[in-house]
Amino acid sequence: MTLIVCGLADVEPLIAARRPSHLITLLDPMTMIATPAGVAPERHLRLGVNDIVEPMEAMIVPDATVVSQILAFGRTWDGADPMLIHCWAGISRSTATAFVLACERSPKVEERTIALALRRAAPHASPNRRIVALADELMGREGRMVAAVEAMGDYDYALACPFDFPARHP
Repeated sequence: MTLIVCGLADVEPLIAARRPSHLITLLDPMTMIATPAGVAPERHLRLGVNDIVEPMEAMIVPDATVVSQILAFGRTWDGADPMLIHCWAGISRSTATAFVLACERSPKVEERTIALALRRAAPHASPNRRIVALADELMGREGRMVAAVEAMGDYDYALACPFDFPARHP
């Protein structure tokens, strides 16, 4: 049950090499991609949102509907094959989405444990705080997801690269 997280440039090579059954794209509407070859259109969730945490003119801030779609789409995935999650750089929107899905799939594991596993897997991860906060609220986590992401500390942008992250944590 593997989540593969990456930036846009790595999507097609990873689809060819790893054959994920599901794909989540989080890009601004101006750079949204069509469903790549190798992924069924009904298994591709395309979310047109900018990487922002507060509303800004001419930009689309992630909202509760976006997070609800992520959670609902995640429930359609049986985990037999990987799920690929990407945004522009593979640093913020995609890592937030991986964290949210891992928290949902691991309800008995402390959120901080999952966040620290994310930091170990991806020194460059800087999960979008708005996506995390909205998921925390929708999932009734009482601020624990937000606190866990804050506990991850600083990130190293220079180390951004694709990485695998378990969707279930023991």
